[in-house]
Amino acid sequence: MVLHNHVDKVLFHEGLRGVMKILYLHQYFRTPNEAGGTRSYEMARRLARFGHEVHIISSNIDVETADTSKWEVTKIEEIYIHQINLPYSNKLPYKERIKKFLTFAFRSAIYASKIPADVILATSTPLTIALPGIYIARRQKIPMVFEVRDLWPELPIAMGAIKGPSAYMAKLLEIFAYRNSAHIIALSPDMKKGISKTGYPESRIHVIPNGSDLDLFDVSAKEKKAFREKFSWLGSNPLVLYAGTIGKINGLEYMVWLAKETLLHDPRIKFLVIGDGAEKEKVRNIAQNEGVFGINFFMLDPMPKNEVAVAFATADLSLSLFIDLKEMWANSANKFFDSLAAGTPVAINYRGWQADLIKHTGAGILLDPRDINYSADTLVRFLNDKSALEKAADAARRLAEEKFDRNKLARELESVLLMAHGEKKSK
Repeated sequence: MVLHNHVDKVLFHEGLRGVMKILYLHQYFRTPNEAGGTRSYEMARRLARFGHEVHIISSNIDVETADTSKWEVTKIEEIYIHQINLPYSNKLPYKERIKKFLTFAFRSAIYASKIPADVILATSTPLTIALPGIYIARRQKIPMVFEVRDLWPELPIAMGAIKGPSAYMAKLLEIFAYRNSAHIIALSPDMKKGISKTGYPESRIHVIPNGSDLDLFDVSAKEKKAFREKFSWLGSNPLVLYAGTIGKINGLEYMVWLAKETLLHDPRIKFLVIGDGAEKEKVRNIAQNEGVFGINFFMLDPMPKNEVAVAFATADLSLSLFIDLKEMWANSANKFFDSLAAGTPVAINYRGWQADLIKHTGAGILLDPRDINYSADTLVRFLNDKSALEKAADAARRLAEEKFDRNKLARELESVLLMAHGEKKSK
């Protein structure tokens, strides 16, 4: 439902006010009807349900032509969503992506500064989202809470994507963002450590990881059966799923080597990739060259989140993969928590806090990032052990319910925002 393009005339009368009016800045906001991560949507709708007035400031990336002169306002589940048309894809060259980040930062700063609010929640990536957040915070004299989804720029620097003066400027932006934040939300304990190393007070860093949407991933047996019947190659065969971005940092060629080695041990096991990204064609070509594409390795285009939920629930095992880079160990990958929500065991090929969770709870298996033979053997033995699969599935769902229930995490987020708002009022 389109409300109005002149938001100052229709949205901000006194009757709409909740406990807090929250400006939620996220350049790439997505709903379950779209492909991509939905953390901001899930948090925003819960904050609205708690009685707050939530305004998402974002961009519509599913368009062919940019139009940054006009903002469209829609309302979904009591959330006000403000968007400009700014197409984006991670297939774009790095310089073009930076240009998109800066364009959104400038346009959103001017636009959103005119929306009176009590607190700002700015969520990365990109890190440039801090720029409009800081501008609006200073203009309106309200606090900004900054959410760190990735330790940027550590990752692109480690990958060599940015270097020299660009890396130096990126580090300055990171420190500038932190120093202008009333509180910081980190998506993992290791991210908290990385942020605190910059000198930001640990007491003001709050760990709120990605969450598990338990209701969304509560999929019926009928839906699982229908998913399997869609594909002639699947049937009742064991299914290993990767659903997410196919980018350089994800290293999906690993999954191709895994499929090739697994084919020698158990040809019944099928590997499915659902997603898109800069490396998609490269991965497809490798799979074709290695003779596994269409045999035990398959690829589908991105699906809306509610359809991906069925795929996760149908799978016997899901994968969360990254290239062998220690800087990635602090990540909080959506697909990891989606798998837990679905009660599907998860396999990862990196270490860090998520690996520790798997070891301590038995919610999945650990693969070796370099030893494909060992990893394929581990995967085949696991998928052929019905008892181990059932125990891991139970452990995955239990972990989702006890540690990562989105409802609980949304309350934690609310408490941080209320804290920031209360500190400002008391000054």
